[in-house]
Amino acid sequence: MSMKLYVGNLSYQTSSSNLEDLFAQAGRVESASLVTDRDTGRSRGFGFVEMSTREEGEKAIQQLNGTEFDGRSLTVSEARPRENRNGGGGGGGRNRW
Repeated sequence: MSMKLYVGNLSYQTSSSNLEDLFAQAGRVESASLVTDRDTGRSRGFGFVEMSTREEGEKAIQQLNGTEFDGRSLTVSEARPRENRNGGGGGGGRNRW
């Protein structure tokens, strides 16, 4: 079973392929993606890496959490499920005031 990792404190110059290459040191990478700003397309400084097994994911956390990459000290942990963010968006209906 695969394991999804959160990777934080990334340099804005880091690419998905750089991230994949880094995590390949710990095992087989299923996917690596950076989170980008919707408006500018610029990296938001964090991303996600999916390792092919839980063991490889745990190894990656041990190996890479706190290490320096592209001049930044990485934060690597198991990704938590995305929280449901209710609200926002304004709804588009007319005001009822």
